[in-house]
Amino acid sequence: MSRRPTYDPRTAAEKAFKAVTAPKPAELPPKPPSLPGVKEMVSLRIDRDVLDFFQADGPGWQERINAALRKAAGK
Repeated sequence: MSRRPTYDPRTAAEKAFKAVTAPKPAELPPKPPSLPGVKEMVSLRIDRDVLDFFQADGPGWQERINAALRKAAGK
């Protein structure tokens, strides 16, 4: 009966080396608090007929879309 180690010393050494030298995951910076009333620029795909509906009344169509979205969101 031969005595064999229950672990591979090379594997154990590599594991210890990686634990010490592996880069630590970067912590995400805290999200800045949102300011009330500040608009954020986004890119949004809207069906042409919906866009035509809101643009039909002229300038202010973006505000009208925003108002409709706020209403749909229950805000």
